[in-house]
Amino acid sequence: MDRTISVSEQRKGKTSGGLKIVLAIAILATAFFGLRKLLTTTVKQNDFVKATVETGVVENTISASGLVIPLFEQQINASISTEIKNVFLKAGTEVKKGDLIMDLEQAYIQLEFESLNDQLELRKNNITRLKLEYDKNLRELDYNAQIKTLEVAALKSALADVKYLESFGGATMQEVKKADLALQIAALEKKKLDNELKFRKAVITSDRRNLELEVMMQDKKITELKKKLNATSVKATRPGVVTWVNESIGMKVNEGEALVRIANLNGFRIEASCSDRYAKVVETGMPVRVRINDSNLEGIISAIAPAIENNTIEFAITLNENDHPALRANMRVEVFLISNRKENVLRLRNGPGISGAVNQEVFVVNGKEAVRRKIQIGVTNSDYLEITGGELKEGDQVIISDMKAYDRLDRVELE
Repeated sequence: MDRTISVSEQRKGKTSGGLKIVLAIAILATAFFGLRKLLTTTVKQNDFVKATVETGVVENTISASGLVIPLFEQQINASISTEIKNVFLKAGTEVKKGDLIMDLEQAYIQLEFESLNDQLELRKNNITRLKLEYDKNLRELDYNAQIKTLEVAALKSALADVKYLESFGGATMQEVKKADLALQIAALEKKKLDNELKFRKAVITSDRRNLELEVMMQDKKITELKKKLNATSVKATRPGVVTWVNESIGMKVNEGEALVRIANLNGFRIEASCSDRYAKVVETGMPVRVRINDSNLEGIISAIAPAIENNTIEFAITLNENDHPALRANMRVEVFLISNRKENVLRLRNGPGISGAVNQEVFVVNGKEAVRRKIQIGVTNSDYLEITGGELKEGDQVIISDMKAYDRLDRVELE
């Protein structure tokens, strides 16, 4: 049967329902403020690196590595196989043309030089002797030819006399034929002597020329050896700085082996290399930027190695300022090949917070908070990136430091 609920019980039920509503409201409020706290974080502005969106130039670059090389460097090699006798100057010494750097042992080459000199004198004596002998032989042949000419003339006269006698019976036909035969024989002997004389003259001229050539060759050897002998005193051929010298006194060095390097440190060039995947892009005349600490030096690719080795392309760079004070020999430098250049575009300084993706999100400073914004990126390099679209405009301040810790947030409060 139904029971009548008392007023006190009714009040008690209402109170319990009200408490439940209040508790629910409190839980919702706590959840709201907790979620808000979760979606927003307060940080210090000094904890981040910011950059301003601006209008300027953006270049697409290819990274490479380079080595600073003196614009001119001469290597002096050993002219002979010998030993290092004395070293007078060390690496780093500034030299003038003619300064003595080292001495090489010259005893071996001195003996060879003297031997060649003796051989040359002997050949010259042989030429003189042979010349006298040839002259004597030629004179004898010439005299014999003159004698034979006289004999032919005499036989011609005798033949005429015999023919005259035979005309009136004073000589026989047999005597005429005999005189004619003697004349023919003498005439042939005369031709033989003339031919021999001509041949001997030609042979003597050729033999003499051969001997003279041998003497000239020997003389050249001596001249070359004399130069090598003088080169045992290793001297600077032009002003510069000794960048390296072989200081191993008593060490045996072979002909052609390096002894000294002298460089002109008033100017430099760059020898660089990059991956061969850029082989179709890299070309002579291509603009280049070389970075040395805080200095950027402009230049162009002046030469490219014809062969690819170890998957790299090697090339030479000519600098516009090859005497820049930041340049040092054998210094390693960063090189950027400029393959594309865009002017008057929106750009932003590159930083760790910028990924390589075309579409990405960044935090933009808006008053006392940083708000996530979408952007599109075009040409990029290590310094700047081109902004081709999105929610950025010129003058916006963008946080470019690493923001991965705040990937879950849409906004960050700034102190």
